[in-house]
Amino acid sequence: MSKNILNFIVTIIVAYVLSLVLPWWSVMVAAFATALFIPLKKAAVFFVPFLAILVLWFVYSFVLSSGNDYILAKRIAVLLPLGGNPYVLMLVTGIVGGLAAGIAAVFGKQLSLVLKK
Repeated sequence: MSKNILNFIVTIIVAYVLSLVLPWWSVMVAAFATALFIPLKKAAVFFVPFLAILVLWFVYSFVLSSGNDYILAKRIAVLLPLGGNPYVLMLVTGIVGGLAAGIAAVFGKQLSLVLKK
């Protein structure tokens, strides 16, 4: 299994487990830890955790919202300039989480490079 796929899967698992006991920033801890222990190269350091958390948060918000027929998601999408579309809100949520995770993963990679020296 390639390191990209392994990092993707481990990031999702660790982020989900941490989200059970920590606030939203637990995805940053998960991305930081996986980037520290599963080294990636070049742009994959940012984009693999970014996509992992984007998928996790999109699916998680979809599951939570489908339980109440998207009532809350529709209302929040009206408050934000999203045209009342709950799916765009879920995508924006995933992107925000992905950006946080990607930045934390880059920091984890930089720390691993410093520790190697």
